[in-house]
Amino acid sequence: MRISQVVLTKTKLDASEFAPLAAIAPQLVLAFGCVDALCRGADAMRQAFVGAHIAGCSTAGEISSSGVSDASLVVTALAFDGSQVRQVSTELRDMDDSLDAGRRLALGLAMQGLRAVLLLGQGVQINGSAVLAGMGEVLGADVPIAGGLAGDGGAFERTWVLDDQGVSSSRLVCVGLYGEDLRFSHGSFGGWTPFGPARRVTRCANNVLYELDGEPALAVYKRYLGEHARDLPASGLLFPFAMLGRDHGELGLIRTILGVNEQDGSLTLAGEIDPDGYLKLMHASTDALVGGAETAAEGARDMQAGHGAGLAILVSCVGRKLVMGGRVDEEVEAVAHVFGPGTTLTGFYSYGEISPFGNMVGCKLHNQTMTIAHISEAS
Repeated sequence: MRISQVVLTKTKLDASEFAPLAAIAPQLVLAFGCVDALCRGADAMRQAFVGAHIAGCSTAGEISSSGVSDASLVVTALAFDGSQVRQVSTELRDMDDSLDAGRRLALGLAMQGLRAVLLLGQGVQINGSAVLAGMGEVLGADVPIAGGLAGDGGAFERTWVLDDQGVSSSRLVCVGLYGEDLRFSHGSFGGWTPFGPARRVTRCANNVLYELDGEPALAVYKRYLGEHARDLPASGLLFPFAMLGRDHGELGLIRTILGVNEQDGSLTLAGEIDPDGYLKLMHASTDALVGGAETAAEGARDMQAGHGAGLAILVSCVGRKLVMGGRVDEEVEAVAHVFGPGTTLTGFYSYGEISPFGNMVGCKLHNQTMTIAHISEAS
């Protein structure tokens, strides 16, 4: 398996920029960039990588082996020795189409030899949990899915996905990875700390939270945020919810607040809510988030059959980036230290992270989490 990567910040992008990557004759090209760079570079990538599958998305920050960057385009080419790649895309008509869109993606993948799936989706007007539920109905619980939801620099207005057809603000794309030689491992961890009492969900609909303990959810949330409430919904990225089960036990899932409705007192979260569960507020420090990223990397590393060269795809939440500020590079450095110099890093800051839990394969939509998927081939 050969890997080549470039990080571009130029205003003008043409096919010649990708010549070093095209030289390895890749089967798969991953591209993560700011909205402007991704849209400008899409046609040039399609010209440069004839015969390769191209997948990527817009971001709230780009990750490469050089660290974290903004207003850039990170392009990584993979040439497999024995593994195969298949791409499937579908239009997402609206949020209510999320479940069926997931089914359509999965039905387009051949099941024989399928080892893992990479999934990228637009980051607004989507129910990521429902997309994964639809894919799971078709693929079953034994095929791991990893990836994330696109960003647009924190604006939460319009995001873009790149596939073999070009860029779109309404398509979803998945890449199936096939072959006995393929090695795929994964890890995820947050690093956030719960505070305050657990609040019972008394009214919700999918990912919209109306009431906690019989009170309007927005009113409860504002009481906890204090002076930060005036900056909603942006400040919601700093105070996500931990999802708890009916027995108050932690589920390992975090939900970010994407929007507030002053008229009906509701909160729109980035993923579905258990109508019979509980929620608890969370906060974090930079050191805790860096430690969480290191834990996620260790989980992915420990699943590996070997420790050879490979690609680590890092998808981290934009909320983590806001908390860490100028120290954001530290979580990427922590991951690089765990995997060592033989692993190339790529990825992005997202509006939702997709990964199984630990050694479990069942895939979930995460928020405020660092998720890592490591790809390599048997030597």
